[in-house]
Amino acid sequence: MENLDTHQIVYSKNVVEFVTVANEYCTSVENAAHYSAQENLQRLQKLLPLLYIKTSVLPKIERVLDDVLESYVSELDYNVLHQKWLEILNENDGFYEVFDPSIQFGQETVTASVSENLLDIYQDLKNFITSYSIGNEEVMNDSLSECLFRFEGGWGQQLVNVMRAVHMLVYSDTDFGETEIKKEVKPGTDNPKWLDNFWEANEEI
Repeated sequence: MENLDTHQIVYSKNVVEFVTVANEYCTSVENAAHYSAQENLQRLQKLLPLLYIKTSVLPKIERVLDDVLESYVSELDYNVLHQKWLEILNENDGFYEVFDPSIQFGQETVTASVSENLLDIYQDLKNFITSYSIGNEEVMNDSLSECLFRFEGGWGQQLVNVMRAVHMLVYSDTDFGETEIKKEVKPGTDNPKWLDNFWEANEEI
């Protein structure tokens, strides 16, 4: 009966729809270098609210395994994509944060990063999508449970925060200084020094 319940959860209509939108978000983040800043932002303008809705209608899901879930997004994966988004947004990456739990009742001003918020959301969703795609229903269940837990305490708030910045950039006359579509990041092709150093260090292993 427990296995049947797990099967019903991971293949339920709401979960499948969430998986579809989450996968589309991850794909958009990964393929950002192939589109202009405005095209990327317009895509996010539609995906972010849809992602929030599809996540918010999911029920609370209990874990069934004791094992720690594997993380599939490496530090290099994160940093390469982060660098792509920094190049796309240029000086428009920063925005003033109006909600931060640490200063909720204070007078301080916090500057947040569009690219970091997008990549933090991506990291949790990509780890979930990869675990879900394995096909083991217990792992699928627990990865969904973990993703929802992180939504409640982390990336859900980041999503609604960065949505304000995306809205502003879509409807403003922002100059992103684009001259051509960004090319793929590869070793030795005008990358930040830290990135080339990372590749060199790993080649020696």
